[in-house]
Amino acid sequence: MVIGVLSWELHIPGAGSLKEKRSVVKSLKDRLHNEFNVSVAETGHHDVWQRAEVTACVVSYERRHAESVVSAVDRYVAASPFCRIIDSVTTYL
Repeated sequence: MVIGVLSWELHIPGAGSLKEKRSVVKSLKDRLHNEFNVSVAETGHHDVWQRAEVTACVVSYERRHAESVVSAVDRYVAASPFCRIIDSVTTYL
């Protein structure tokens, strides 16, 4: 069993309030879960308007599959017009 964990630090330029930021983050989390069947959570910067830390996790039977899913999820987030990736960290357990 392999666990792939990918965390992003995101800049959300259109957010003028915590409500707007949470709307963007919730939408992103829901789309990632529905599209890739990964677990997603907001893991940091909870009280900052234009920043968020979001973490996605996938459990797989082999590393190659986990790497494929993590790569696809990362490309999806990078293509989002609502946020910009400042930094990302990938870990496999």
